[in-house]
Amino acid sequence: MIKIKILTIALIILAFKASAESFVYITDQLDLPIRSDKEFGNNIIRLLPSGTELSLLQSTEDGWAQIQFDDTIGWIKSFYLSPDPSAREKLKKLTRTNNDNKLLITKLSTEKEDLENQLSLLKQENTNLVVQSSKSKAEKEHIEKIYQDALKLEHENEKLIQEKLQLKAELQLAENNTQIQKDTSSRNWFIVGAIVLFFGMMIGFIAPGLLNRKRF
Repeated sequence: MIKIKILTIALIILAFKASAESFVYITDQLDLPIRSDKEFGNNIIRLLPSGTELSLLQSTEDGWAQIQFDDTIGWIKSFYLSPDPSAREKLKKLTRTNNDNKLLITKLSTEKEDLENQLSLLKQENTNLVVQSSKSKAEKEHIEKIYQDALKLEHENEKLIQEKLQLKAELQLAENNTQIQKDTSSRNWFIVGAIVLFFGMMIGFIAPGLLNRKRF
């Protein structure tokens, strides 16, 4: 036990030499007295719980350490001090760290869930856009087909109009030819009738003379 105390004091002295002011912690005890002098007696000026962080001002070879806590400056035996926090403080620190980590994990999980929801919404929007694009493409192709069909019908309509005009012209020409033929036939019959009438009249004039000559 004495060797452990000596080793602890030596470590504390080495740590104090490395820095003019460093921090030490009260070991895992209940409450430790801070004394006004380097001696035991009725000189306690304050009680501090274990794990309290103190500012180390100096240490002596007789195993005392001068410390400061807030505005209180006093003395305490060096073997009560440790360069590391007490197990209780470590546990508190680990508990706080664990709680902070839990809060961080919860926060990250919430953010992850939010990001996943946003990603899901973006995927849904992308799917909707793809579907809309497909619909737009199909509608465009449908419109183009209707346009092509309309052009085809227009060309066919123009062709039918031209054929109708041509048939109408041919019909008119046929009607004209028929009328001409009718007129020609009527004129021919008129001429024939005139000729027959002419010869009839000639015979009418000539025939009586011939008959009279035969009588004489």
